[in-house]
Amino acid sequence: MLLIRCPYCEAERPELEFTYAGEAHIARPADPSKLTDEEWKNHLFIRSNPRGTHFERWRHQHGCGRFFNAVRDTVSDKFVMTYKAGLPRPGDAELEEARS
Repeated sequence: MLLIRCPYCEAERPELEFTYAGEAHIARPADPSKLTDEEWKNHLFIRSNPRGTHFERWRHQHGCGRFFNAVRDTVSDKFVMTYKAGLPRPGDAELEEARS
């Protein structure tokens, strides 16, 4: 079973307490009404699916109920780090420090 650290509760809890909420740090269009149907479809449904480091949103559904961001390695399925929603994406130096 995976353990996920909630940055608000500051505790590692079983993955069953959490709900995946999609890719993190998606840039929202400033004026969606100016997008073509194809551009709007791509914004809503097309997401990256990288091999390796992936930035995700999660919700601590059966805990504090808050959304947060996580960095997960999709090859090993290990969580590298979690951080509070609204904070900027961690840089390479922060990710390397979290991995060690």
